Amino acid sequence: MEKANDIWALVLAAGESRRMGEPKLLLPYRGRTVIEAVLESAAASRAGGTLVVLGGEADRIEEKVAGRAVARTRNPNFAEGMLSSVQWGIRGLPGDVRAAVVLLGDQPWIAASTIDRVIGAFLEGKKGLVYPAFRGKGGHPLLVDLGRYRKEISRLDPSEGLRGLLRRHPGDVLRLEVETPEILEDLDGPEDRRKLGRL
Repeated sequence: MEKANDIWALVLAAGESRRMGEPKLLLPYRGRTVIEAVLESAAASRAGGTLVVLGGEADRIEEKVAGRAVARTRNPNFAEGMLSSVQWGIRGLPGDVRAAVVLLGDQPWIAASTIDRVIGAFLEGKKGLVYPAFRGKGGHPLLVDLGRYRKEISRLDPSEGLRGLLRRHPGDVLRLEVETPEILEDLDGPEDRRKLGRL
């Protein structure tokens, strides 16, 4: 499938893994680490490039990123939360990038085909905010049209995050129904380790 060179994957890998008690992105998943699985899905998708936003445990995670055809940036404000990494990452994207697909670094089971469905829906439609949903419940990844929302994202309040953007612009949202409940799952605390063997 042809790459969409002006759409990049923005992988958020800056969290501190406080609840997990150890770097969750470095946990093993199907023969590699969680973050490596996410990067492999991004690389296999239609996304024209990938930018990884690092923060907590940046050196250790960067060891797993090094050698891959991905751009990297370190968010000095990562302790402020996920939105700060989104904002930092968007600033680090090439200027000609039209849209960003925001991927969570702790969702190693998100397939390239799911990313492609979100990208395809954006390219075929006229909506600037696209995300998958399973039985009506929204998940990730979220695609954002940067031509429309780059400046607004830079001004978002951390308490509302990107979901605030969806609430403000309901008429520009496409919720894409998929048959993959994995879009709703991520890794949070130690109890979520079982997902690494189940999903």
